[in-house]
Amino acid sequence: MKPKDLKTAFSWEQREPLIRDRVFHVPNFYQEHGRYPLLSFEDPQVFGNENPVCIEYCSGNGDWIVERAKQFSHLNWIAVEIRFDRVRKIWSKIKNEKISNLFIICGDAKTFSDHYLPAHCIEEIYINFPDPWPKRKHAKKRLMHPCFVESMARILKFGKKAVFVTDDLTYMHEAVNSFYKNSQYTPSFPQPGFINEVKDYGSSWFETLWRKEGRTLYYTQFSRSPSG
Repeated sequence: MKPKDLKTAFSWEQREPLIRDRVFHVPNFYQEHGRYPLLSFEDPQVFGNENPVCIEYCSGNGDWIVERAKQFSHLNWIAVEIRFDRVRKIWSKIKNEKISNLFIICGDAKTFSDHYLPAHCIEEIYINFPDPWPKRKHAKKRLMHPCFVESMARILKFGKKAVFVTDDLTYMHEAVNSFYKNSQYTPSFPQPGFINEVKDYGSSWFETLWRKEGRTLYYTQFSRSPSG
């Protein structure tokens, strides 16, 4: 299957949340998300089983999560990506490599998390190289705001981890501060709250690119506190 074989799910006028062929389409600029039920992982259109579920936000072309899904086949994996052209590439990999434990969300990360996931349903969260939007005027577009950190606390199981990776040191400091300010998390690393290497973490398109350019990478990890 080629990426272009995945067709647009709906027209602008007819847009509504729907699952089609391993992809859950969550429309943008839509005000009626509350009308729809929470996602059921046991639904045959999703995973059809009760295995633990891990999620990656900003999945890009899907290189990292596809390899994780193949390596850890006893887990279910959700790839969240807002850009349809990238969703197509992930979908193509799922089809061509016959991966049954990977499901795609085409839509906004916070909208999906707030409206379609039950509380404390996610085993592990990964946020890999989201756009840092380095200009101050674009800061509101950054994913790792305190409100998203709060959203992750709602869906993450107690005692389980959220991992954030970036090549932008300023963005890392902002994200770590957001985690520290939220009493529902416990840091995994000592001050300054992040490290530069994680063994066997896996590679993505951006990870490979930034390493080739000689950039330093930053990893942070926080666990969901058992109370709060």
